[in-house]
Amino acid sequence: MGTWEAVRRGRLLIALLVAAAAIPLASSAAAITLPNKAKASSPPQLLSELPVHAGRLVPSSVVFPIYGDVYPHGLYYVAMNIGDPSKPYFLDVDTGSDLTWLQCDAPCVSCSKGPHPWYRPKKNKLVPSGDPLCAALHSGIAQDENSGQCDYEIQYEDRESSLGVLIYDAFSLRLTNSTRAGPILAFGCGYDQQSAVQDASAPTDGVLGLGTGKVSVLSQLSNQGVTKNVVGHCLSGKGGGYLFFGDDLVPSSRMTWAPMSRVGFRNYYSPGPAKLYWGTQSLAAKQIEVVLDTGSTFSYFESHPYQSFLSAVRSDLSNTPLKEEFDDSALPVCWKGQKPFKSVSDVKKYFKTLALDFVKGNRALLELSPENYLIITKHGNACLGILNGSEAGLRNLNVIGDISLQDHMVVYDNEKQHIGWVRAACNRLPNADDHGLEDGDLSQYAGMAVLT
Repeated sequence: MGTWEAVRRGRLLIALLVAAAAIPLASSAAAITLPNKAKASSPPQLLSELPVHAGRLVPSSVVFPIYGDVYPHGLYYVAMNIGDPSKPYFLDVDTGSDLTWLQCDAPCVSCSKGPHPWYRPKKNKLVPSGDPLCAALHSGIAQDENSGQCDYEIQYEDRESSLGVLIYDAFSLRLTNSTRAGPILAFGCGYDQQSAVQDASAPTDGVLGLGTGKVSVLSQLSNQGVTKNVVGHCLSGKGGGYLFFGDDLVPSSRMTWAPMSRVGFRNYYSPGPAKLYWGTQSLAAKQIEVVLDTGSTFSYFESHPYQSFLSAVRSDLSNTPLKEEFDDSALPVCWKGQKPFKSVSDVKKYFKTLALDFVKGNRALLELSPENYLIITKHGNACLGILNGSEAGLRNLNVIGDISLQDHMVVYDNEKQHIGWVRAACNRLPNADDHGLEDGDLSQYAGMAVLT
């Protein structure tokens, strides 16, 4: 969505140095209708080979290789097969929003050139305005039930947006129990996308919304009995990784768990308030509210905790050979050494661990090593991948984005209402032979999708 090269390198699905799609400001009915609209119909039944026990489907799991990286491309995405017959589409992995949508030739009013041809909708697959999913999408706001369709307009914190209509179609899934499923799911046919930079090509075809709302793909799969209402991801700092629905890959031990918090956040994933530490030094005078968002390339702190963090880092570096660099266009706060750095390993000895101590429940610690907040740019500088959220327009919200989630398996368990994480080698699946993939080494997938 939006600017896809250097500017994309800071997406919040927030608008700072990159553009993308992540934290929605609102969803409201749009006045525009799908051209030549026809009367919407009820969704077709689930198409699958799923096993049935005692008259009920037995939930399984599904695993997707993830492509992309934090730098230089600024996004992680998956390939999904959608339609009948199915066609591949690349979708931004976004835990910060609910609605999944594709650029859609309905015909398209405003779309970017993507990696695949735009999705072509069929008139008989419109979601009716009276459908419960339409009501859920609009948070109970009454819709015109005579319109024959469910319009949507979704806006993101980076001021990008998608306007369209909800439709039903099949998603082709290979499950970890060696069966296949073709569930019919509702998603957005986006025929009018707006971004900060128009006429830019896009590396993805749309957004995969994985929030907690009823319209999310995850919630729909759970309601149909295909998978449990659990989603997890493992983003590799070397690029790539994997995404899974269901609980088959969730470790039985070693995970750190925190209860989900709903205070002040609609459908975002939040482990609740946290205390912030730089090494052993407490940074924020008060606890900060945090959400986890894979739709954001970087992490963002509100002005006060950000300034406290930045001051602590600068204080530690004042007596080192590192000098602050102000001419790197990639990120606003950088340091250079006597010679260009090749990796975070060259500079990490000068930086401490940043920790978030989530205080709800039994307390849970998320430790961010220098690899989880530093980026080595093409100029060989070490730059902070934690930015000032207040400058990006965030209010009373701190976002933990892709950079700080790298090399962790993160699990959002909506069944048990808790969020867990553990450090992991994200370029390889755990117990891959048991989970429907031929090889646990995911490096073989790295070249399948080309980002430009």
